[in-house]
Parts: sequence; C-alpha cells; structure tokens
Amino acid sequence: MVVIVFGLPGSGKSYFAERLAKLIKADYINSDRVRKELFKKRTYSKAEKQSVYDEMLATMKDAVDQDRNVVLDATFHTKETRNPFVKEMKSKGGIYFIEVTANEELIRERLKKARPYSEADFKIYKIIGSDNEPLKEPHLVLQSTNNNIGEMLQKAYDYLK
Repeated sequence: MVVIVFGLPGSGKSYFAERLAKLIKADYINSDRVRKELFKKRTYSKAEKQSVYDEMLATMKDAVDQDRNVVLDATFHTKETRNPFVKEMKSKGGIYFIEVTANEELIRERLKKARPYSEADFKIYKIIGSDNEPLKEPHLVLQSTNNNIGEMLQKAYDYLK
C-alpha cells in the first residue's frame, strides 16, 4: 500500500504521517529529510525540489518491489509532483491520498517554532499556497488541530481499510 500525505507547510502533515506509518507498519519517506540528506546547503530551487521528488519516487519503487507499505510525506502541491507517483502505481494498486489542513493562524504559530528537518516559514507557506494545485480526485481530508492526532489516525485507518 502506498499512502501520500500532503499539505502545506505547518499543516501538521509530517507529525501525522510519521505516526500513520508506524500505525500501518509502513516505511516513512519525508521530503524534508530527503532534502537534508541530498543537499548540504538547501536552496529550494526547482531543480532541488525535482531531485527530492525523484529520490522519493525511487525509494517508493524499491519499497513496492519488496512488498512493503510506504507513507510519503511532502507538499505534493502540484500535479507535476504527483503525476509520476500516480503513473508508477497505476498498475500496482494505486495510491491513497490524505490531505492534512489546518487553519492559517495555527499554521502561523507552528511555523514560528524550529523543527528538526523543515526550514519552511510563513513566507514559504504563502509561496507554496499561491502555487497550490488542489487534488481533484477523491481523497481523505483531515483538519489538524493541536490535540486531535488520535482522531486523525483513526479516520485515516478507517479510510485505508
């Protein structure tokens, strides 16, 4: 099973995705961690982003070839970033998409705090948000707060059954 958890910076997607991966016994692939492994100095250029998604795709292919579940965690905010993953999985069972959202005031507060892997701030949130291409296919949308992770995980688990 392949699950793509996506959303804007500060939405709570990584906090959720890492816990979901543990719950469903899946490999966890986080774009921020991949970026830090690939690039000593990060510029967030288009080429750098493409390299990160290419590495995530390759890692996903390996996991699928070895019959392992995988949770991918990134903004996936454009069709261009989603399409290679969808194409790869079309004949292999498809992908479950889970979008994590949060209200903007909560996102602003979250992005003020240092996080171990992500350097995205509110300015980056706004830039990515302005480029966002909503997923039109049916998918689960979860609203993140600071105290509903259990409820989110249960809804995701039920959705994935």
